[in-house]
Amino acid sequence: MKTVMLENKAIAPSKILCIGRNYVDHIHELGNEIPDDMVVFFKPNSAISAQLYSQHLGETLHYETELCFIYQQGRFSHAGVGLDLTKRELQSKLKAKGLPWEKAKAFDGAALFSPFVAIDDANAQFQFSLCIDGVLTQEGHVDLMIYNPRTILSELQRFITLEDGDIVMTGTPQGVGSIAPNSMFKVALHIKDTVKQTPLVEHQWLSL
Repeated sequence: MKTVMLENKAIAPSKILCIGRNYVDHIHELGNEIPDDMVVFFKPNSAISAQLYSQHLGETLHYETELCFIYQQGRFSHAGVGLDLTKRELQSKLKAKGLPWEKAKAFDGAALFSPFVAIDDANAQFQFSLCIDGVLTQEGHVDLMIYNPRTILSELQRFITLEDGDIVMTGTPQGVGSIAPNSMFKVALHIKDTVKQTPLVEHQWLSL
């Protein structure tokens, strides 16, 4: 089983639950419609990777930076930042045919995560960012979400059993794009109005 770091301890999530179309600007960015209900899809444990790849089986990958949570004992107990990697061209073809997204979202190496840190309130004023080669590329905040973390958890628990260690990815803001090789991806997590202070989480990957 693949693992992520939880306060200097490796844990193996049983599954990754992903929220799609949770930022209005990103929905418009990809030419999608605002959904009537929360969009949910899954990534398996095998999708977790510590290495950021620019391609998979010859197809260029796209990055989507997301605020992520670890579920434990009935609540979101830890927060981090993740990259949801996507085969965008394949996803577009699958969506056009009304088919599931798994081939474009659940492949090996399709999920990367910073270390996770303990939190008191999942609805705190979290702000996260991605810089590529030192250039701010994506920035998100819980106030920009259609479904906030508390609502996401409630909606998920209506239809599925969450197990301790499961990861929830809460959606990506605008600014997604393709991954070029030999690029430095740096993510950071802050509480709003503390951006100039030491981040709660900071992590980086060099793409291959």
